[in-house]
Amino acid sequence: MTGAKKAYKKFKHFTDETVDQGCRTVTYRCCLCGASSNSFKLLNTECEQNKGKADNKSILDLDDEECTTAFVFFKTRYAALIASEILQTSNPMKWVANLAPEPEDVYWSNLWLPYKQLWARRIATLLGSIFFMFIFLIPVTFIQGLSQLEQLQQRLPFLRGILKKKYYMTQLVTGYLPSVILQIFLYIVAPIMMLFSTLEGPTSHSERKRSACCKVLYFTVWNIFFANVLSGTVISQLNVLSSPKDIPVQLAKAVPGQATFFITYVLTSGWASLSSEVMQLFGLIWNFIIKYVLRMREDTEFVPSFPYHTEVPKVLLFGLLGFTFSVLAPLILPFLLVYFCLGYVVYRNQLLNVYRTRYDTGGLYWPIAYNTVIFSLVLTQIICLGVFGLKESPVAAGFTVPLIILTLLFNQYCRNRLLPLFKTFPAQDLIDMDREDERSGRMDEIHHGLHSAYCQFADTVDVPLDKIEIVGGDEEQGSSSGQSSVKETCEDPKKHLAHPTLKGLPVNRLRHAVRSVTFLIRLQRRGLSEQKIG
Repeated sequence: MTGAKKAYKKFKHFTDETVDQGCRTVTYRCCLCGASSNSFKLLNTECEQNKGKADNKSILDLDDEECTTAFVFFKTRYAALIASEILQTSNPMKWVANLAPEPEDVYWSNLWLPYKQLWARRIATLLGSIFFMFIFLIPVTFIQGLSQLEQLQQRLPFLRGILKKKYYMTQLVTGYLPSVILQIFLYIVAPIMMLFSTLEGPTSHSERKRSACCKVLYFTVWNIFFANVLSGTVISQLNVLSSPKDIPVQLAKAVPGQATFFITYVLTSGWASLSSEVMQLFGLIWNFIIKYVLRMREDTEFVPSFPYHTEVPKVLLFGLLGFTFSVLAPLILPFLLVYFCLGYVVYRNQLLNVYRTRYDTGGLYWPIAYNTVIFSLVLTQIICLGVFGLKESPVAAGFTVPLIILTLLFNQYCRNRLLPLFKTFPAQDLIDMDREDERSGRMDEIHHGLHSAYCQFADTVDVPLDKIEIVGGDEEQGSSSGQSSVKETCEDPKKHLAHPTLKGLPVNRLRHAVRSVTFLIRLQRRGLSEQKIG
């Protein structure tokens, strides 16, 4: 009999009335974790049990009941890898096994989601991302109208006199203003994509951030590059997409015309973002609000992690601009070179001295960068093919086609040979790590710390189940225990009952404020009643 069946056999006799459905979340050592904040329920030792013994058929029915998530611990890393790679049952939808993320990488809020909901959530978030991507074409169209002065004067005739009299206004409206407006609109993209990635149901922070990184990358490549290059209106973009044979020629015509806009975009979004990254402007403003406006105590132990979902798409977009504009508008290359040189110094300093590495992503961002580079190379070669077609040079165009084919073949070779390294761990490395831990004596320490590491409330002390009699009760009384040992291990139970996502909120101040407002309302009602009596 497995451990899960033993646990089920132990607790299956309790009636539904035994467990308080409204009890609060408490912590104790658990082997099977995977629920929301209300998942851990401590049972009364003297509660009533069902009369009679349950038949063995109820134990066998455990396999038909769905368990959202459970952490299973193995003695070695190699054993965990083997268990995660093989099928546990003949029905692949009955038991799904994956390698667990690191303890600090676990995203506890999504562990309660059933596996059947994940595909529906992913499809819904994909449709939502695509819808948001096309909705964002509205501000992009407006920005392209600003960059094209002739169309702007035709649609807004009252601007003709102002733009003709003042030359600097023309340069400001057509040159600097579009990239600034676009950058302001882009600030809302990353939080929305992070929300979509959270709704997908990832079980780790790294998976959630990587999914948001992919969404932001697709969004920026489509809305910033293609939507700005392929003319300024949605209708013309649809006309271009309706004739795929003319795409290389259209790109060859449109890319040079947007060189000025993208040079300004590199200055506003690239150089300015590096200075903002060094200053940590948003962090300073947020700390000022917390300290002087909300009057909250600063959390000196909190260190942010690196925002991969915002910085990686930005760097890859600039690489795409460098590849595509290097043929037709090489003037952008010095600006990109300065950005990458400064970015190396800035990001190296931030990663070493500012941000905290809470967990290891396993190099999962490298395939994203590799795919973007291959896409940039193929797109550049297609643009070159269109340029040679405009120049009526069949020889050069003929040599460009094999170059595209060789690039795609190289991509397929790398995907077949190197991509599996990012999907699973090499068995040889895991065996070497296990042997090294056994020789150094760290294996027992690792086994002893597994239960406390994979616990949602890691700051609390483990409480044995056999020492707990009563949990829950009124909000004013909190938790209580019948033995002194439990009181010694848990001095203030209320401080452990807060959800981790609410950490940092002024809960006590809000509670006092609500009580003060309630007290004033009571005094006012009492005064009105005394006036009526008098």
